[in-house]
Amino acid sequence: MSAEIVQLVEQAEPYLTAAVGAYGAAVLSRTESAAVDATANVGRRLLQAVWRRRDAQSRAALEEAVGEVADEPGDADAAGALRQQIKRALKEDAGLFSEVAALLRAAGGVSVNVSGTRAIGAQHIGIAVSGDHAAIHTPQS
Repeated sequence: MSAEIVQLVEQAEPYLTAAVGAYGAAVLSRTESAAVDATANVGRRLLQAVWRRRDAQSRAALEEAVGEVADEPGDADAAGALRQQIKRALKEDAGLFSEVAALLRAAGGVSVNVSGTRAIGAQHIGIAVSGDHAAIHTPQS
């Protein structure tokens, strides 16, 4: 699977989670709500874009994955199944990939990927101190 697809789905995940949390399993059929935050509305648009471009069998699988996430919001396996459905759709449809990428760019979201023991990450950072015996040293006047 393309690294670009994996990265795009990772960027989309907070939006997907917010959308399913706000709209539940009805996220695929609901219209935008002013009462729901912008993150959830981006996730709703993303899921609906995927749903519109799938055949009947793939739509059913996507609906099932969304329903499982709605029923078990903290279940990593359910979230993984939803991500897998979206990855598959993006892999099979280059136009969908472009549409989802444009949605995420328009949302202005930032993705920071961090890995490793005691790794830190931030969009904007002044000073970051990390480690067991880390200290900030300032010059003496």
